[in-house]
Amino acid sequence: MTDAPVNTITAPAQSARTQKLQARLRTRYARETRFKWYGRAAIAFALTFLVVLLASIVMQGRTAFYSHSFTLPVYMDPAQIDATYPQGANFELIVAQQQLRRLGEQDDADGTKAAQMRALFSSEIKFKAAERLTRQPSLLGQTVTMTAPMSDIADLYLKGKIDRSIPQDQRQVSNQQMDWLDQMKESGSVRAHFSSALFTKGDSTQPELAGVLGAVVGSALMLMVTALIAIPVGVAAAVWLEEYSPRNRITAIIEVNINNLAAVPSIVYGLLGLALFINWMHLPRASPLVGGLVLALMALPTVIIATRSSLKAVPPSIREAALAMGASRTQTVFGHVLPLAMPGVMTGAIIALAHALGETAPLLLIGMISFVPGVPHAINEPVGALPSLIYIWENASERAFHERTAAAILVLLAFMIVMNAAAILLRRRFERRW
Repeated sequence: MTDAPVNTITAPAQSARTQKLQARLRTRYARETRFKWYGRAAIAFALTFLVVLLASIVMQGRTAFYSHSFTLPVYMDPAQIDATYPQGANFELIVAQQQLRRLGEQDDADGTKAAQMRALFSSEIKFKAAERLTRQPSLLGQTVTMTAPMSDIADLYLKGKIDRSIPQDQRQVSNQQMDWLDQMKESGSVRAHFSSALFTKGDSTQPELAGVLGAVVGSALMLMVTALIAIPVGVAAAVWLEEYSPRNRITAIIEVNINNLAAVPSIVYGLLGLALFINWMHLPRASPLVGGLVLALMALPTVIIATRSSLKAVPPSIREAALAMGASRTQTVFGHVLPLAMPGVMTGAIIALAHALGETAPLLLIGMISFVPGVPHAINEPVGALPSLIYIWENASERAFHERTAAAILVLLAFMIVMNAAAILLRRRFERRW
């Protein structure tokens, strides 16, 4: 009989080895715990900055969603209004003089007080009064109740953004004008209400009359052109590259260039659009057609890359099964592979469109920085867009435009949130499991 092997490792040695292993495990677990906390801290840091950013935008833009208007009786004085041409009457001065008399004030010989009172009312009053007299000439010589917006400086004071403690020579509203506004507010002639003009009107040189409707319609028209071009062309290019193209040097060069185009700065696409679509093809400047074409060029690489990734994610067994059942290559791709990849394709397309919606630099180079009042009705008319409108308003000299800038940013963010939510819903709606 042979003797059993003798264990040469002593108990103290085993204990030391066990202690080293346990120490290593504790170090490993400590590193893992620290890594988790680093990740949580990074997320908390990013969320904090996001909350601060959104809070600052909301705090600055919330006052743009309500405004002040006045409702006053206006005597249509035949001595100051020409019945044959009411548009030529100075209704702003008429309203100012009558309001001075109601407040017990007498105008100066040089008309200083009337000019100060007139500065509190928006010029919208003259258009409303002239339109009303044109429709009903019988109102001449009668007293008519008129409602119109307050001017931008009066609106800012009523919102508490102009402080009386600031020296009078450093603010746009004088002490006398502040007293008049307080009296009008106490009498009920001035009231605050939801600013529907912000959503129902286009751009204007007067802040109290400026709205985002023209820019929203312009952005929607541009996205329509972008989608009609970028999505079909991008999906077709991705299908050819992934399913039909031979694997050779030319294909490799094309793939590398597509990946590089996705990283090209957007202003380069603006220069390309300026040279190609405006200077060479002579398409209408600052139109949704040109803007959509430029944004389509910018969105194409993203759509192609997202579509190729979705096609690669389809299991090869799907292709093999279809081919084994006698389907052709085209039937396999368009009848089985592409429908299964469609959720990813749509998600990539909507994300590309959302990214294009927020671009500003390409639009500035093709002329969308210019002032365009009203709302466009065709893709070849000059138009603004939300990003360019935000840029224009932020650089405006009138202080009231700054709160509207923040409101336009909130509208743009809401637009993007809706598009991303649509991407998520479409993905869930068409997603298939295998």
